[in-house]
Amino acid sequence: MAAPNIVNVSNILGKTVGAALTTSSADIVTNSSSSNKVFKINTIIACNVDGTNNAEVTIAFYNADNTTSYKIASTIMVPADSTLDILNKSIYLEEGDKITALASASGDIELIVSYEEIA
Repeated sequence: MAAPNIVNVSNILGKTVGAALTTSSADIVTNSSSSNKVFKINTIIACNVDGTNNAEVTIAFYNADNTTSYKIASTIMVPADSTLDILNKSIYLEEGDKITALASASGDIELIVSYEEIA
């Protein structure tokens, strides 16, 4: 697990993923352990698609170097029919790192993550 040098990159690919969250933690963006890439996470947006009930979202950064998860957002309330910008500064995923997420109610929170795959 390393952080490839991104001074002389050959590719920067824009990527966006979406996920409907459940009450179990799920991997949203994973940089594989031998990818030779760095992922620059630019945006994480949570949307509560339930028209009536509030729901909570928890998002974590998993650091493969010390096999530990750190919360980016912990049980943050997203009002019904609302969107919440979770990440307002970029973070990097080195090889083996990932972003995970879960919601307080299955199907109520949808997540969009926009990032750059740098190689």
